Amino acid sequence: MTAALDSAMRTQGLDANAGFRLRALRVEDAGAAAKVIREAFAAQSVATDPPSSALRETATSVAAHLAEGGGAALEAGVDLVGLVLWAVRDNGLYLGRLAVLPAWRGRGAARALIGAGEAEARRAGLPRLHIRVRIALDENRRLFSACGFTATEQGAHPGYAEPTFVVMEKALR
Repeated sequence: MTAALDSAMRTQGLDANAGFRLRALRVEDAGAAAKVIREAFAAQSVATDPPSSALRETATSVAAHLAEGGGAALEAGVDLVGLVLWAVRDNGLYLGRLAVLPAWRGRGAARALIGAGEAEARRAGLPRLHIRVRIALDENRRLFSACGFTATEQGAHPGYAEPTFVVMEKALR
């Protein structure tokens, strides 16, 4: 895993000048990771309906996500400043809970985390990455598009007649 994350850092052109270090997310990070997820999702530019379940993440739920798949962390010094969780689903690597603290946005952090997911998918021989993004979050959809993802379908949360999210996918060659 570490070699894949190091490779992702080189691929994304990031180094110590970015102010953070990419590494594997570990079970002992679960409490700090849950806090980063809650803080990052609470700072979304638009309130979503229904509210994101990410706001209810706990150390226990993050540890369960890690047991199902894995993830990558960004740290600045000893502090976690961003992360992504992943799991193999539907013949691809599903990226979930991509979260970057507001003070660390705009520095390539999200791209580094996506790159780590891509490196992990390639290591596992998976043909694609996929993610669900709220329709209301235009900037998130633009970010994923800029990273090579395309919208493949829309869906609605239970109890909603209109679509609330889009599934985006990036094919890996």
